[in-house]
Amino acid sequence: MGTVTIGVSIAVPEPHGSELQQLRAGFGDAAAHGIPTHVTLLPPTEVDEASLPAVEAHLAEVAAAGRAFPMRLSGTGTFRPVSPVVFVRVVEGAEACTQLQQQVRDPAGPAPRELQFPYHPHVTVAHGIDDAAMDRAFEALAGYEAEWPCTGFALYEQGADGVWRKLREFPFGGSVVPPQNGRMERGSLPIR
Repeated sequence: MGTVTIGVSIAVPEPHGSELQQLRAGFGDAAAHGIPTHVTLLPPTEVDEASLPAVEAHLAEVAAAGRAFPMRLSGTGTFRPVSPVVFVRVVEGAEACTQLQQQVRDPAGPAPRELQFPYHPHVTVAHGIDDAAMDRAFEALAGYEAEWPCTGFALYEQGADGVWRKLREFPFGGSVVPPQNGRMERGSLPIR
Protein backbone atom coordinates (compact mmCIF):
# COMPACT_ATOMS: atom_id res chain seq x y z
CA MET A 1 0.00 0.00 0.00
CA GLY A 2 1.07 3.54 -0.71
CA THR A 3 -0.17 6.98 0.18
CA VAL A 4 -3.33 8.83 -0.77
CA THR A 5 -4.25 12.50 -0.69
CA ILE A 6 -7.38 13.16 1.32
CA GLY A 7 -9.41 16.20 2.32
CA VAL A 8 -12.40 16.78 4.57
CA SER A 9 -15.01 19.39 3.76
CA ILE A 10 -18.56 20.59 4.07
CA ALA A 11 -20.23 20.33 0.67
CA VAL A 12 -22.18 23.33 -0.58
CA PRO A 13 -25.54 21.70 -1.42
CA GLU A 14 -27.54 21.95 -4.63
CA PRO A 15 -28.41 24.08 -6.40
CA HIS A 16 -25.76 26.36 -4.88
CA GLY A 17 -22.82 23.97 -5.36
CA SER A 18 -23.31 23.49 -9.11
CA GLU A 19 -24.08 27.19 -9.60
CA LEU A 20 -20.82 28.25 -7.95
CA GLN A 21 -18.86 25.51 -9.73
CA GLN A 22 -20.15 26.67 -13.14
CA LEU A 23 -19.33 30.28 -12.29
CA ARG A 24 -15.83 29.25 -11.19
CA ALA A 25 -15.30 27.47 -14.49
CA GLY A 26 -16.66 30.51 -16.34
CA PHE A 27 -14.03 32.73 -14.71
CA GLY A 28 -11.40 30.47 -16.29
CA ASP A 29 -10.43 28.33 -13.30
CA ALA A 30 -9.40 25.05 -14.94
CA ALA A 31 -9.67 23.14 -11.64
CA ALA A 32 -13.35 24.03 -11.17
CA HIS A 33 -14.83 20.75 -12.42
CA GLY A 34 -12.42 18.60 -10.42
CA ILE A 35 -13.22 20.19 -7.07
CA PRO A 36 -16.73 19.94 -5.62
CA THR A 37 -17.85 23.28 -4.15
CA HIS A 38 -17.04 23.19 -0.45
CA VAL A 39 -15.82 24.72 2.81
CA THR A 40 -12.55 23.04 3.78
CA LEU A 41 -12.11 21.38 7.17
CA LEU A 42 -8.90 19.46 6.32
CA PRO A 43 -6.87 20.71 3.35
CA PRO A 44 -5.19 18.23 0.98
CA THR A 45 -3.23 15.89 3.22
CA GLU A 46 -1.14 12.88 2.26
CA VAL A 47 -1.70 9.83 4.47
CA ASP A 48 -0.81 6.16 4.33
CA GLU A 49 -3.59 4.28 2.56
CA ALA A 50 -3.57 1.76 5.42
CA SER A 51 -4.57 4.55 7.85
CA LEU A 52 -7.86 5.31 6.02
CA PRO A 53 -9.97 3.11 8.36
CA ALA A 54 -8.55 5.00 11.37
CA VAL A 55 -9.24 8.33 9.65
CA GLU A 56 -12.84 7.26 8.95
CA ALA A 57 -13.31 6.10 12.56
CA HIS A 58 -11.97 9.44 13.84
CA LEU A 59 -14.26 11.41 11.52
CA ALA A 60 -17.27 9.30 12.53
CA GLU A 61 -16.51 10.10 16.19
CA VAL A 62 -16.19 13.84 15.46
CA ALA A 63 -19.48 13.83 13.51
CA ALA A 64 -21.36 11.79 16.12
CA ALA A 65 -20.52 14.42 18.74
CA GLY A 66 -21.46 17.28 16.41
CA ARG A 67 -24.68 19.22 16.03
CA ALA A 68 -26.15 20.60 12.84
CA PHE A 69 -25.81 24.36 12.43
CA PRO A 70 -26.92 27.06 10.00
CA MET A 71 -24.53 28.04 7.21
CA ARG A 72 -24.86 31.29 5.31
CA LEU A 73 -22.73 32.65 2.50
CA SER A 74 -22.75 36.33 1.59
CA GLY A 75 -20.55 38.44 -0.66
CA THR A 76 -16.94 38.01 -1.64
CA GLY A 77 -13.47 38.30 -0.18
CA THR A 78 -9.94 37.64 -1.34
CA PHE A 79 -6.62 36.43 0.02
CA ARG A 80 -4.69 38.49 -2.56
CA PRO A 81 -1.84 39.43 -2.60
CA VAL A 82 -0.78 36.65 -0.19
CA SER A 83 -2.61 33.92 -2.15
CA PRO A 84 -4.36 34.18 -5.56
CA VAL A 85 -7.84 33.32 -4.28
CA VAL A 86 -11.27 34.95 -4.51
CA PHE A 87 -13.95 33.44 -2.30
CA VAL A 88 -17.53 33.71 -1.14
CA ARG A 89 -17.60 34.58 2.55
CA VAL A 90 -19.04 32.32 5.26
CA VAL A 91 -20.96 34.83 7.40
CA GLU A 92 -22.89 32.34 9.56
CA GLY A 93 -21.46 29.01 10.68
CA ALA A 94 -17.81 30.14 10.64
CA GLU A 95 -17.32 29.48 14.36
CA ALA A 96 -18.74 25.96 14.04
CA CYS A 97 -16.48 25.31 11.02
CA THR A 98 -13.47 26.50 13.02
CA GLN A 99 -14.27 24.15 15.89
CA LEU A 100 -14.87 21.23 13.51
CA GLN A 101 -11.61 21.67 11.62
CA GLN A 102 -9.70 21.71 14.93
CA GLN A 103 -11.31 18.40 15.90
CA VAL A 104 -10.67 16.88 12.45
CA ARG A 105 -7.00 17.94 12.53
CA ASP A 106 -6.51 16.86 16.17
CA PRO A 107 -2.73 16.39 16.69
CA ALA A 108 -3.48 13.12 18.52
CA GLY A 109 -5.70 11.88 15.66
CA PRO A 110 -4.86 9.90 12.51
CA ALA A 111 -4.68 12.98 10.23
CA PRO A 112 -2.87 15.73 12.13
CA ARG A 113 -2.11 18.71 9.95
CA GLU A 114 -0.39 22.02 10.54
CA LEU A 115 -1.88 24.82 8.47
CA GLN A 116 0.19 27.12 6.25
CA PHE A 117 -2.15 30.03 7.05
CA PRO A 118 -4.63 30.68 9.90
CA TYR A 119 -7.95 28.87 9.29
CA HIS A 120 -10.56 31.03 7.54
CA PRO A 121 -13.72 29.20 6.38
CA HIS A 122 -14.70 30.22 2.84
CA VAL A 123 -15.88 28.90 -0.55
CA THR A 124 -13.26 29.37 -3.27
CA VAL A 125 -14.67 30.72 -6.56
CA ALA A 126 -11.40 31.58 -8.31
CA HIS A 127 -7.87 30.33 -7.72
CA GLY A 128 -4.64 30.94 -9.58
CA ILE A 129 -6.16 32.69 -12.60
CA ASP A 130 -5.19 36.05 -14.08
CA ASP A 131 -5.91 39.24 -12.14
CA ALA A 132 -8.61 40.50 -14.51
CA ALA A 133 -10.56 37.24 -14.13
CA MET A 134 -10.07 37.36 -10.36
CA ASP A 135 -11.48 40.89 -10.36
CA ARG A 136 -14.49 39.70 -12.42
CA ALA A 137 -15.16 36.88 -9.94
CA PHE A 138 -14.91 39.27 -6.99
CA GLU A 139 -17.35 41.73 -8.57
CA ALA A 140 -19.78 39.20 -10.10
CA LEU A 141 -20.38 37.44 -6.77
CA ALA A 142 -20.32 40.50 -4.50
CA GLY A 143 -24.08 40.17 -3.99
CA TYR A 144 -24.20 36.36 -3.77
CA GLU A 145 -26.30 34.89 -0.95
CA ALA A 146 -27.01 31.27 0.02
CA GLU A 147 -27.95 29.48 3.22
CA TRP A 148 -28.72 25.95 4.35
CA PRO A 149 -28.56 23.74 7.45
CA CYS A 150 -25.15 22.06 7.67
CA THR A 151 -25.87 18.50 8.78
CA GLY A 152 -22.44 16.90 8.37
CA PHE A 153 -19.26 16.73 6.33
CA ALA A 154 -17.49 14.32 3.99
CA LEU A 155 -14.12 12.67 3.34
CA TYR A 156 -12.69 13.07 -0.17
CA GLU A 157 -9.76 11.52 -2.02
CA GLN A 158 -7.87 13.18 -4.85
CA GLY A 159 -7.40 10.84 -7.79
CA ALA A 160 -4.34 10.61 -10.03
CA ASP A 161 -6.32 12.74 -12.49
CA GLY A 162 -6.52 15.57 -9.93
CA VAL A 163 -10.27 15.11 -9.40
CA TRP A 164 -11.64 15.00 -5.84
CA ARG A 165 -14.11 12.17 -5.19
CA LYS A 166 -16.27 11.64 -2.12
CA LEU A 167 -15.37 8.51 -0.15
CA ARG A 168 -17.90 8.81 2.69
CA GLU A 169 -20.33 11.22 4.32
CA PHE A 170 -20.40 11.80 8.07
CA PRO A 171 -23.76 13.13 9.37
CA PHE A 172 -23.87 14.93 12.70
CA GLY A 173 -25.41 13.18 15.69
CA GLY A 174 -27.26 16.23 17.04
CA SER A 175 -30.40 17.93 15.79
CA VAL A 176 -30.66 20.88 13.42
CA VAL A 177 -30.32 24.36 14.87
CA PRO A 178 -32.45 26.69 12.71
CA PRO A 179 -30.99 30.01 11.56
CA GLN A 180 -32.09 33.10 13.44
CA ASN A 181 -34.14 34.40 10.52
CA GLY A 182 -36.13 31.14 10.37
CA ARG A 183 -35.22 30.29 6.77
CA MET A 184 -33.41 27.02 6.18
CA GLU A 185 -32.34 27.19 2.54
CA ARG A 186 -32.04 29.95 0.02
CA GLY A 187 -29.69 31.04 -2.71
CA SER A 188 -29.60 33.91 -5.11
CA LEU A 189 -27.29 35.61 -7.51
CA PRO A 190 -28.10 39.19 -8.45
CA ILE A 191 -29.05 39.69 -12.08
CA ARG A 192 -26.76 42.14 -13.83
